Amino acid sequence: MDELGWAECDIILVSGDAYIDHPAFSTGIVGRFLHAEGFRVGVVAQPKKDEDYLALGVPKLFWGINSGNMDSMVNHYTSEKRRRHDDAYSPGGKAGLRPDRAVTVYAKACRRLAPGIPIVIGGIEASLRRMAHYDYWKDQVMPSILIDSGADILSFGSGECSLENIAHGLSYGWNLEKFRGLPGIAMMCDALPEDLRVREDDGGNHVGEYDVRRVPSFEAVCKDKKAFAQASRIQILETRVGGHGIVQKHGERELWIGPIPEPLTTAEMDSVYDLPFSRKPHPSYGDARIPAYEMIRTSVTIMRGCFGGCAFCSIAAHEGRVIQSRSPESIAREVLQICAMQPKGIASISDLGGPSANMYAMGGKNADLCKRCSRPSCLVPKICNNLITDHQPLIALYRKIRALEPVKNVFVGSGVRYDLALRSPEYIRELARYHTSGYLKIAPEHINQHVLELMLKPNAKIFDEFCDIFTSSSRECGKKQYIIPYFISSFPGCRDREMLDVARWLMDRHMFVDQVQSFLPTPMSAATTMYYTGLTPYLPIEGQETIWSAKNKEDRERQKAILRYHDPENAGLVRNLLRRYSGRTDGSKRRR
Repeated sequence: MDELGWAECDIILVSGDAYIDHPAFSTGIVGRFLHAEGFRVGVVAQPKKDEDYLALGVPKLFWGINSGNMDSMVNHYTSEKRRRHDDAYSPGGKAGLRPDRAVTVYAKACRRLAPGIPIVIGGIEASLRRMAHYDYWKDQVMPSILIDSGADILSFGSGECSLENIAHGLSYGWNLEKFRGLPGIAMMCDALPEDLRVREDDGGNHVGEYDVRRVPSFEAVCKDKKAFAQASRIQILETRVGGHGIVQKHGERELWIGPIPEPLTTAEMDSVYDLPFSRKPHPSYGDARIPAYEMIRTSVTIMRGCFGGCAFCSIAAHEGRVIQSRSPESIAREVLQICAMQPKGIASISDLGGPSANMYAMGGKNADLCKRCSRPSCLVPKICNNLITDHQPLIALYRKIRALEPVKNVFVGSGVRYDLALRSPEYIRELARYHTSGYLKIAPEHINQHVLELMLKPNAKIFDEFCDIFTSSSRECGKKQYIIPYFISSFPGCRDREMLDVARWLMDRHMFVDQVQSFLPTPMSAATTMYYTGLTPYLPIEGQETIWSAKNKEDRERQKAILRYHDPENAGLVRNLLRRYSGRTDGSKRRR
């Protein structure tokens, strides 16, 4: 600030992560973006004491608060609610440098220290708590995070457009009320405008003329699980470009959530990722290693969003279903910048990807049809006929980056959507020949068809088809490569019998799993609604049969043990279960 001649900052960002000026970190992107818009931006990372918050003074326009790249509760606790002993987003990987529910703690501190300054919250922790939600750690329904934090504005999703509106609006002297109902913005208000067209909850679809959709109140969803499931159903229906805003009563006040913001164009994406990032942690950290930075230091984000709609994932609710892709030229510029920062000017790119590795440059053939569509997934139960599934732009991108002289290797570390990849055997061959470093991580998540339908994942046979093409392609180019499948235990609808289907699939393929991901109910996902209510938000709520979920420690530990059938301590359990359900007894035999 002294070097720039700034007497004060217009905006101060408060983050739960160590500050890394890199486009893979949300605070880095937001800070660079707002600075490019002409604002004086400061960053306070992982504050604890009052003097930490006030190190750069008080902002002129607003505090911008996020928990970091991860939800602070997911960062701190395992699926079994055990405290983690490290934090990949902190210097030295040290745990304890951010509080639980970081957004709420930071917002309250900023309000106490500077009562008259607006507070804007955002990032994944705030975004996925924008309406009443089930909290796994407290095992109760909680109100919008706007209530607990006392923040003035919540910016949800990819925040560039909404933050641009907020920053410029406040600089023009707008009252906070002027931001109500804008895309990507959620706010509390005492009353809704009289001319606002509100569609009352009727349990139907999203067809009709209205401005906002009313969901059951906070009080109603606390008392009635059917009301909670209905609110979740409406939120999913309206989470689409062309969707409407949502209103929800919290006591005497109204929560007003604006519609999903328009996705960034390719030119807008390029302008964000072409900003002058140093791509380094703040120098005050010295030689302290930040694990998350080390992991993504040579990776490149090529897109945002996901149209897969997996029930356990919140990407669609946060980033949206429309794929926002960068141009090959912008991606190449970033790759060359990475290479130039290496000691010999040569680099291996650890990942060209995004939420899904192979959705680059894909989208709807007819955008108007997409705006009217109520499907939560473009891929399940079958790939939509309106979806462009051409992998040629992505193949061309891979070839362009491989051809850059300073590039040694280009790997794909993001998850591959295998049902989509089957549309292009050429893509699978390209992936096997050039972009896999021995192991390819793929997430079928389950094998049992009933559970897969609840997950919104494709039939297990499709995964086998992908494996066959990938394995044969690897063999053809003289490489011995392996697919590492990821599975989830304790997902809603999965009992011991369904978990045994996965174990049998692994046994038949002589495969062992090192780690098992036990289902973690995170705010605002469809799977969390299933876990809490026993109802799926994908169907009309009335008349549904209850979905069973493994909730106690014994059930959850047993499902993990079934997947690790090869461990000697699990052998007896798995053998008995196999005998009970299928007459099979080979679960205890360790195969090599």
